[in-house]
Amino acid sequence: MAGYAEIADHFRHLISAGELRPGQQLPTVQEVMGTWDVSIATATRAYKVLRAEGLTHASTGAGTVVATGSPTIATRVSTHAVTGRALDRGEESRITEVGITGADETVAPRLGVEQGTPVHVRRRVVSREGVPVHMSSSFYTADVIAAVPELAEQVSTGGSRELAAERLGSPQDRVLEEVTSRLATDPEKDALGLRGPGVIVTQVVRTVYLEDGRIVEVAVKVVSGTTLQSWSTPLR
Repeated sequence: MAGYAEIADHFRHLISAGELRPGQQLPTVQEVMGTWDVSIATATRAYKVLRAEGLTHASTGAGTVVATGSPTIATRVSTHAVTGRALDRGEESRITEVGITGADETVAPRLGVEQGTPVHVRRRVVSREGVPVHMSSSFYTADVIAAVPELAEQVSTGGSRELAAERLGSPQDRVLEEVTSRLATDPEKDALGLRGPGVIVTQVVRTVYLEDGRIVEVAVKVVSGTTLQSWSTPLR
């Protein structure tokens, strides 16, 4: 008898290979139960994993369908403009750390500061349907924090970049996203519920520019290597 992970991996492969395309319907839970000879709990858990990874979503009248990809920063910006929230339905963000750290070799050149310069950091874990899907660390220079002191507090602002752009008097204009794959650290595995040695994650380093050329945020996002990623650069 198959386990939920095997079933999820089967559909994950079909999606990544393009055999199941965005908007296409997956078999019903009842069909999965019959095909794989599993319980409803196993079939439902497999589908929950796919939803948590951003590969599928529930569609009224169509059951479970293939998603267009993980939410991009452009999607977050447009969602915030319409709803006042940067997160989609079923998502929640938990702030795990707020403080000051020395800018490392990844963050320093993108913020335009010397390595080791004190910068503010906000770390969070975003969950979808109760399952952790990515962790993100956002870095800000002192001038951004001076304009938005709320970012130095361990509370959710509902849209940090949007608030910063408003206070700084210049709209968000564009984003540079740099993608690499690497081994997960132990804290990343713990936060994302990943198991086993040699776990691969995808790292997205995101630099967000305002219309006047200033950098409002550098963020390092880490997701499971199996999570579908897509990007759209224009922010307005």
